[in-house]
Amino acid sequence: MGFNQQSLLSIFVLLIVSANSDLIEEKNVEDGDLIANKCNLFQGQWVYNSSSNPLYDSSSCPYIDTYDCQKFGRTDKQYLKYTWKPMSCNLPRFDGVDLLRRWKGKNIMYVGDSISLDQWSSMACMLHASVPNAKTTYVREYPISYIKFEEYGVTVFFYQSHYFVDIDKEARGRVLKLDHIGEQGNAWKGMDFLIFNTWHWWTFTGNVQEWDYVQYGSRVVKDMDRLVAFDHGLTTWARWVDQNIDPSKTKVFFQGISPDHYV
Repeated sequence: MGFNQQSLLSIFVLLIVSANSDLIEEKNVEDGDLIANKCNLFQGQWVYNSSSNPLYDSSSCPYIDTYDCQKFGRTDKQYLKYTWKPMSCNLPRFDGVDLLRRWKGKNIMYVGDSISLDQWSSMACMLHASVPNAKTTYVREYPISYIKFEEYGVTVFFYQSHYFVDIDKEARGRVLKLDHIGEQGNAWKGMDFLIFNTWHWWTFTGNVQEWDYVQYGSRVVKDMDRLVAFDHGLTTWARWVDQNIDPSKTKVFFQGISPDHYV
């Protein structure tokens, strides 16, 4: 498996809370003020810290049902010691209790493939480790799953969508509609935070490919350049976000292309 899921997810946690200026310290502020909006969290490096402890123990988290490096035989634990270090600021260690208080009453949704599932599970595990005795409601279904931390009114959702755009079953077969997002988009509305991820499934062929034809506009073909299809699909998704999401109420993040599960 690739890098530590916990560390990867920590980036998203800190991106989401970066609007709170008391969470991120800029290095060169003489008066000691804590400033968030001058720190580029995307530029930095993974740093090995031998004294760093994982934010949760995967063996004691009830929300991991598939991807568990230790459970399935990874013998080393060095990867658990890496943390993300931005160039221009210092990130505090993840504090799940503080995050739940800040997120009180809010809904967070991860939308995407199994990479998003990893992130959703990891977020749930980090929060669970912070409040292990908290009352929760856990629902694991397709295409939408969620964990609700009842005391805080915080719900973390996962919506499985490999392409964002629709796949319609027609007489000719399964058609990937590059210019249409239908009912699944309704489930994405009303969230306070949306974290999207897609890429890996756009490259799949053979038995794992989930569609038989590709349609863009009135043109239907058996296949096309996958990068071109990806571009059309993401353009449709971006248009959907612009037309359906109020940025004053919902923060939207797009992960980009992530490493695969296995190396």
